[in-house]
Amino acid sequence: MRHRISRSPAQDGFTLIETMIAIAIMGIGIVTLIAVFGTAVSATQNAEENLIAREKALQALESVYTARNNQQISFAQIANISSGGIFTSGATQLLCAGPDGLVNTSDDVNCPASGPCAAGPECVVLPGPDGILGTADDVGMSLANFTRQIQINSVLEADGITLNPNLKQVVVTITYTTGGNGGSTPHVYTVSSLISPFH
Repeated sequence: MRHRISRSPAQDGFTLIETMIAIAIMGIGIVTLIAVFGTAVSATQNAEENLIAREKALQALESVYTARNNQQISFAQIANISSGGIFTSGATQLLCAGPDGLVNTSDDVNCPASGPCAAGPECVVLPGPDGILGTADDVGMSLANFTRQIQINSVLEADGITLNPNLKQVVVTITYTTGGNGGSTPHVYTVSSLISPFH
């Protein structure tokens, strides 16, 4: 006697095609997750340099206001050298301020060696392996890959033709490159403000 053995639907297994489709979907998900992780790591690595660029731009802008408020420089001197002022034209390396105390002027000098920083362009001291700033293992990060430009522009009156003699636009642009295996990527941070002879 022969008995027919029938399987219930609950006992059916996965076919080879179903298994391959599941592996393909999982593979796509894993590749997507790896791409998102890579983007997050890249953004984290650039965050430090983005913060430095922001601070250096604001520091330069603030120094112009302070020099004007202290009457260290006149309103007429707040211009690029090509327009009869004291600020260099074009992008320059981040150097230390010279005797006038202002950056991006003709008397800027190489920064002296101090702590973990070597002589040359500006340097930022970062915490070392212990994660605490101000200890013996601090490291210096050279800002040789940064440039700064202070551009002074005239401002027009409401008529769009006449120059306003009591307003100037100060634009500070920090450009830096981040190196990677594929070369260097340029980044730009710009801050601008209006300045008047009155304080």
